[in-house]
Amino acid sequence: MSRGFGNIQQKILILLLGGASLAVTRSPKGYFRVLKSVRRVLGEAQKQSLEYAIRSLYRSRLIAEKKNSDGTTTLVITAEGKKIALRFNIDTMSIKIPKQWDKKWRIVIFDIPEKLKKSREILRFQLKRLNFYELQKSVFVLPYSCKDEIEYIIEFYGIRRFVRFIVAESIDNELHLKKHFNLL
Repeated sequence: MSRGFGNIQQKILILLLGGASLAVTRSPKGYFRVLKSVRRVLGEAQKQSLEYAIRSLYRSRLIAEKKNSDGTTTLVITAEGKKIALRFNIDTMSIKIPKQWDKKWRIVIFDIPEKLKKSREILRFQLKRLNFYELQKSVFVLPYSCKDEIEYIIEFYGIRRFVRFIVAESIDNELHLKKHFNLL
């Protein structure tokens, strides 16, 4: 993300947005779908990290406090926070194909440990869904600008330290890739 928000801060924004979604959801099916995605996003956050992230979001004016009549405080997402949280929808995200190719390859490589196998498979699924070409089991290539989308995905799933993003000018099997992406 361009403003450098951390994994927990993004999760908090998504959780607050999920709370807003629950307030306007009318069907039980929609209600449970929101709850399921909120549960997936939250994962396990340490209390100290969570408190630090909330303070940081408050200072950035992405969330605000609302004092309730019973003396409690509610955190609400601001308009700016909603813009950032809604920037991408993980399920409908797509890569924009430019009119003219810039002749650069975007390469995503990852080495996600076995104990996080589910995250590894989800990342593979998302990359394939975004039309990346699987060069090797953990190396995917795309000829279009996609840094923001990849940043969002790896933050969303909390796998930043296992994923690398490379922009390259050439690849030795480039002809095959150009044919695959209809760039000839």
